[in-house]
Parts: sequence; C-alpha cells; structure tokens
Amino acid sequence: MNLSTVTTAAVAGLAAAALFAAGCDEAEKAVNKGGETPCSEFTKQDKEKQRTTVAKFLEQEQGGDVPNDQTVDRSLTAIELMCSAQANPDTPINKADLTGILVPK
Repeated sequence: MNLSTVTTAAVAGLAAAALFAAGCDEAEKAVNKGGETPCSEFTKQDKEKQRTTVAKFLEQEQGGDVPNDQTVDRSLTAIELMCSAQANPDTPINKADLTGILVPK
C-alpha cells in the first residue's frame, strides 16, 4: 500500500465515524419518549440525555419548532424541580406545571 491509499482509507474511516456519531444523536432522539418520559426515568438520565428529552418534549409541545438553548435550560430546571418533588415517580414530565417558573402566572 502506498501513502495515498493509507491516507484515503484513514479519511474515509474518520468520515464514517463522524456520520455514525451524528446518526447516534438522531437515533437517540427518535427513540426518546420526550414528554411521555416518567420522572423516575428522567432523573436517572445523564445531563445530555435529559437535555435531549426536554428538547424533544418542547418540540412536541410547540408543534415541531426547535426550542432555543435558553428555553431548554429553563425547562430542564423546572422539570428537575417538579420531578424531585413528585410523589408519584410515574408522572410523565409533560405534566410539569411550568407556569410561574418560566412565565409569570
């Protein structure tokens, strides 16, 4: 093998790995339950997965519009508070009362 073949193979491998990683994010979003995620499951997720869950929930609520980072952050905080105070761990995050936390009542 010459250097050109090795370099081409390495570049192709890196490109495939990048596409696979991007595909994993999309696959995660596709199987994520969004607003139907129960608090018990939500609280066990790592921070990145929680952000994905909240973003999907907000997209569901807003008819497909992608929320901005500030909206996701504020909603994430509100849902964390709601889930930590929730007596029933099976309550889905879409039942969070975000009024008053995100927007004045």
